[in-house]
Amino acid sequence: MPSLRTALLQSSGRPGAVAENLKALDEAAARAADAGARLLVAPELFLTGYAIGDAVPELAEPAEGPGAEAIAEIAVRHGLAVLYGYPERDGERIYNASQLIGADGARLANYRKTHLFGCFEQEWFTPGEQTVVQADLDGIRIGLLICYDVEFPENVRAHALAGTDLLLVPTAQMHPFQFVAESVVPVRAFESQMYVAYVNRTGPEGEFEFVGLSCLAGPDGVVRTRAGRGEELVIGEVDPEFLAASRAANPYLADRRPGLYGSLA
Repeated sequence: MPSLRTALLQSSGRPGAVAENLKALDEAAARAADAGARLLVAPELFLTGYAIGDAVPELAEPAEGPGAEAIAEIAVRHGLAVLYGYPERDGERIYNASQLIGADGARLANYRKTHLFGCFEQEWFTPGEQTVVQADLDGIRIGLLICYDVEFPENVRAHALAGTDLLLVPTAQMHPFQFVAESVVPVRAFESQMYVAYVNRTGPEGEFEFVGLSCLAGPDGVVRTRAGRGEELVIGEVDPEFLAASRAANPYLADRRPGLYGSLA
């Protein structure tokens, strides 16, 4: 099975400027496709920007809304799948969500963040209730989490037990928590034997200072590609053969003793 070339879009975004953000995504998709990528991952709440405050209700849209339609056109135009973050409206509730759209424009998976971080998110969003959301892409099992979710090892282990090969984590990681990108993410990839694509925002936005440092970490805990602190498009390979060999050599899942872990719940 061939590798899945994956592009990570580290972007500052434009709060409230959906049209500008879509234009930036289109340009990034063109560059990613030219580099041979089959998947482009954008940050948390990429469509609208993160620091949008009381504009959340106005900018939120359904999973099949105009943002999804525009991104489906981008995916088809450039022949690659796209994962992006956005505020999802479902009736009276609004979720911090991410959606994976295939290269054919089909909506493959939609995930709602289960662990909301800080006052802003807890004020405006409802937490999701489904931990494991997956889709298949080019023979690779894709799983979805968002930002703070990956800091709970139980979430990532649940994906490992469900067979996730590549975990996509759009994020809005801010100062002073850069150690999450530097240390936590590679450890999560190793301890649960999967690839993890962690894709951050960068620069100042409202009261927040995002730290960049997006990365693709492998199941050996080694970072395959790493962005710096500015806007950047970086590309890495997800190698199914290496993943299979790593899993065969690291028996974490087989050596678990779930009967001892009851107190965790």
